[in-house]
Amino acid sequence: MSKSFIRKLFQSIYQPFNPGDSVMLNQHSPRRGQLLQTLTLAGAFGVFLLEQPGCAETEPLPLPATISYDNTAPDSPVTEDNKEIRPFHYTASDEDLIDLRRRILSTRWPVRETVPDASQGVQLATMQELARYWATDYDWRKIETKLNSLPQFVTRIDGLDIHFIHVRSKHPNALPVIITHGWPGSPIEQLKIIGPLTDPAAYGGKAEDAFDVVIPSLPGYGFSGKPIEPGWNPVRIAKAWATLMERLGYTRYVAQGGDWGNAISETMALQQPPGLLAIHTNMPATIPPAISKSMAADQGPPADLAPDELNAWNQLDFFYKKGLGYAIEMNNRPQTLYGIEDSPIGLAAWIIDHDDASQKMIARVFAGKTEGVSRDDILDNITLYWLTDTAITSARLYWDNARKPMGGFFDPRGIQIPVAVSVFPDEIYAAPKGWTEKAYPKLIHYNKLDKGTHFAAWEQPQAFTEELRAAFRSLR
Repeated sequence: MSKSFIRKLFQSIYQPFNPGDSVMLNQHSPRRGQLLQTLTLAGAFGVFLLEQPGCAETEPLPLPATISYDNTAPDSPVTEDNKEIRPFHYTASDEDLIDLRRRILSTRWPVRETVPDASQGVQLATMQELARYWATDYDWRKIETKLNSLPQFVTRIDGLDIHFIHVRSKHPNALPVIITHGWPGSPIEQLKIIGPLTDPAAYGGKAEDAFDVVIPSLPGYGFSGKPIEPGWNPVRIAKAWATLMERLGYTRYVAQGGDWGNAISETMALQQPPGLLAIHTNMPATIPPAISKSMAADQGPPADLAPDELNAWNQLDFFYKKGLGYAIEMNNRPQTLYGIEDSPIGLAAWIIDHDDASQKMIARVFAGKTEGVSRDDILDNITLYWLTDTAITSARLYWDNARKPMGGFFDPRGIQIPVAVSVFPDEIYAAPKGWTEKAYPKLIHYNKLDKGTHFAAWEQPQAFTEELRAAFRSLR
């Protein structure tokens, strides 16, 4: 396969998505039952055709009785959005938890890797220790109780139930922020920052830095509805998020995200819905076109790169060549991943092997080392995917986005509203300041942190919180 052919694929693999495609609502149905370097750069991730029209006009309505997560609810037909906001809580059945433990204990294990490191994937010793802890010491009820202690809601937007956490600050003039997770994440990633953001004085901050916090679950993830027709790509999700913030009564707000959360927040910035003041990202899209072209042609790094730019090049080169296997599969054939729907250990390994730095951090945790996330943190997130039966429905976001994108995930998009950037050193790539300043003409904050991986809010909540406070302070 020639480099020119690969380059052509790199440039054209995605096409603009048609936001008019319909989606039906699937009610919650918990557990029952290299080309890497170039193809994946454009094929697993993409920038999007961004529609500028605003969202449907909405208004908040009184809250009815709390709803539960129904283990037997069938798919329901699409009905017109009624703008109702319903309180939500979830209790896993004892049967589902017993079945999970049984499946862990009955895992059919592969032979050990033939190398002394994780170059072949998540190591057997890591997974067996994870399985031991998951089956014998882990308690889902702890995180379930914590989730149910928070104000959780569901509302129907564009024919789909959207789950979200919404915590209002007690402080006047709190700045509303909508925070979006990615894959393989969930709102569980952001739980540690809710208190410090909404009640900063209680965590060593100042009351004037308070936020109202909105954390939605992406469609097909967690407790949000499962689309049963294609169409929920970042363009459509961004519009839904603007509708959500309007429905909650917010006339001015900011947005934050990493991973898919960055793609969605940047898409919102391009759509410029009324009220959106600025965005913050911990995984920015800053790669200059010349750099992308050189990487796609496998030409090696330009000789004039600054040290931080060479570091970013090396990180990206590794990721495109050795770190995107999961995204290639989900981009092209998510439905084939039956094994991660049927095996909790298969699901756990698939989720853990997201990126090299995070995988190594998680392996250290299960080897008894102390890191910013605990064993329970890691298993809380994996168990949420298991109990809500969302391994494949979450993977479809890659497929939906892959149909017609127009560029690479890390390509600058020409955002014209204020942008704040926090760079954690062990993110997929640490965005250099020079690239960032060119990518975002209205850059209002840039800072490089000393520690942190892809899951920054989860792993480094204090630093992450301080970054959000500093990022948006000038907008209050």
